[in-house]
Amino acid sequence: MWQYTPRVAVIRGLRTPFAKSGTHFGHLSALDLGKIVVAELVERSGINPDQIEEVVFGNVIPSVKAPNIAREIVLGTGLPRRIPGYTVGKACASANQAITAAADMIFRRYADIVVAGGAESLSDVPILFSRNFADSLVKASKQKSMGGKLGSFRGLKMKDFAPQTPAIAESTTGLTMGESAEKMAKENGITREAQDRFAYQSHTRAAAAIASGRFNDEVMTVVVPPTYENVVETDNLVRGDTTIEALSKLKPVFDRKFGTITAGNASSLTDGAAAVLLMSEDRAKELGLKPIGFIRSYAYAATDPFDQLLQGPVFALPLALERAKVKLEDIGVIEMHEAFAAQVLSNIQWIGSKKIAQEKLNRSEAIGEIDPEKINLTGGSVALGHPFGATGARIVTTVCNELQRTGQQYGLVTVCAAGGMGVAMVLERE
Repeated sequence: MWQYTPRVAVIRGLRTPFAKSGTHFGHLSALDLGKIVVAELVERSGINPDQIEEVVFGNVIPSVKAPNIAREIVLGTGLPRRIPGYTVGKACASANQAITAAADMIFRRYADIVVAGGAESLSDVPILFSRNFADSLVKASKQKSMGGKLGSFRGLKMKDFAPQTPAIAESTTGLTMGESAEKMAKENGITREAQDRFAYQSHTRAAAAIASGRFNDEVMTVVVPPTYENVVETDNLVRGDTTIEALSKLKPVFDRKFGTITAGNASSLTDGAAAVLLMSEDRAKELGLKPIGFIRSYAYAATDPFDQLLQGPVFALPLALERAKVKLEDIGVIEMHEAFAAQVLSNIQWIGSKKIAQEKLNRSEAIGEIDPEKINLTGGSVALGHPFGATGARIVTTVCNELQRTGQQYGLVTVCAAGGMGVAMVLERE
């Protein structure tokens, strides 16, 4: 009989260590990483794999060989082959989209147990060729003689043979994420000193969390295939020994003359995967499983990318709070994705601005105040890294575990994304 279940439980979350692209996981694909984390998550949860009804996964730069990474994870991990899977892409909010899509399935009673998350390999991006060269390759494949095959390439110029990597720039504005973040820093008056100080906070907190064993339950050890000689136990981007002085000496990357964004106060290209096990509250009780948190509400929003590209979370936040029937001051644990220190500080500035609320959000008062020192208490993406499709699942897991550790009732997740998009999620403790 149909039963109304208002809460979707997060049973547990897990991720691989996050590694700088081209290092530990340099020869692994996003699919490889996704299979590794899902297999381990199911094993650690202790549930019967036959009970899983769907796998939903986020991925930003898909492989042409395995575009539906979610279904391939099912087939590659020994899960029952009857389990369907689908892949979502919402830029840096892809894992959030996977989680909320799965939560909606559970809330509507279309499923009781779903695995959701995301994976990304920035070491394994597809290399493309020009359209002229691609057309010639197709034409050559249809020729039977060697002369005909070689003739297919007649008329090509040297530039046609140059490989092309996927564009990092916004197709609409033509600006890269970093250039957009520089624009935000300038327009909002976010100084280089403030950015470096925030980056230092991210690195030192992440290092302390690792040293204290805080991540032991949410970061797995990966014995890297195919040789299985490299054992990766922790994130390798964290610089616990950095100083504000060292950060201040780094040169700007995107605006070399007047810029403030450096490799030290921005997130790095990263390989990794993360996943969560979601379940209806009544099914969790039936199986005797204690959730680490519940999804109370979420909201997605977007802003004009020609304005300030990475302010999307500011537009999503008030919607998520209203849907959760809570206020910002009720939130005890806050995790904000750190694409750039300048972006986080800009988000916080706008969230606390009455002027922005009135001019851009159609609200009479500011959303509320956020103290930068009270967010991301175990470090953020600047230190830990940012595998595009996986970050949202990492943050959701961390917030739920922090709710359990601190005893706070409500937690908040915000993630900015390309295209001017953003997501805010309110989580709660039982």
